[in-house]
Amino acid sequence: MNYLKYTQYVYLVFGAYFIFDGFTKLNTPEANPWLSFMIAGLAIFMFFFRRKFAKKFEDRNKKS
Repeated sequence: MNYLKYTQYVYLVFGAYFIFDGFTKLNTPEANPWLSFMIAGLAIFMFFFRRKFAKKFEDRNKKS
């Protein structure tokens, strides 16, 4: 169960990758960068969601 503390940071890595991918697609006229930016936004949202959920889970275990 200890690995769940670290899996939330995978979302940040994916978010950074898709932001980089979006900026590289901005320079090419035939590519559409908006999907990459949306996936990056979703990944960053998932990071904060998982972080909040892990904190709730940890607080619940401390009360027991």
